[in-house]
Amino acid sequence: MKTITGLLLLLAIIITTSCEGPVGPPGPPGQDGRDGLDGIDAEMGTVIEVYGDFTPQNDYNLYYAFEDYDVTVYDGDAVLVYILWQQEETSGGLIDIWRLLPQTVLLNDGVLQYNYDFTTGDVQIFLEGTTDFNNLLPAETDNQIFRIAVLPAILAKDKSIDVTDFDSVMKSMNKNLNSIEKINPSSPLNE
Repeated sequence: MKTITGLLLLLAIIITTSCEGPVGPPGPPGQDGRDGLDGIDAEMGTVIEVYGDFTPQNDYNLYYAFEDYDVTVYDGDAVLVYILWQQEETSGGLIDIWRLLPQTVLLNDGVLQYNYDFTTGDVQIFLEGTTDFNNLLPAETDNQIFRIAVLPAILAKDKSIDVTDFDSVMKSMNKNLNSIEKINPSSPLNE
């Protein structure tokens, strides 16, 4: 009896696993993906240029809400802020020198630091240090120009990007200077 049950079970397994029907029709085509390299969109991230004055009235603090500039920042994205540190004259004209914040300046009466913090909703650029801010020169507080770069998480994890080099960050996001949104059209750089 066990032999007959075993043979019937074996025969049932052979029949069910060896059955094959005709190939069905192909399914509908999928949607095209975004163009890019290895799944990375061809142009990623955002760079905006802003400027402002550090004054006692704003507590030496500049505040920018991302939603005001139609900028989206996700968890894991890196927000980098660069200050226009100086301009050098070359045979081809002026070249802007951008430095990643924080930047520290040693003054006769103490230390001044340009620094920032951010959330997914805003970025604040502020002064801190041991110097008396009321004694700062206009060159240290007025018409300060910044570039805020939102580096997507997928690029922020890439250790080969030199985030201290503004040009390297721009290149990693496939951006050029024309793609920088200048928030304040009356910026001294635009005159």
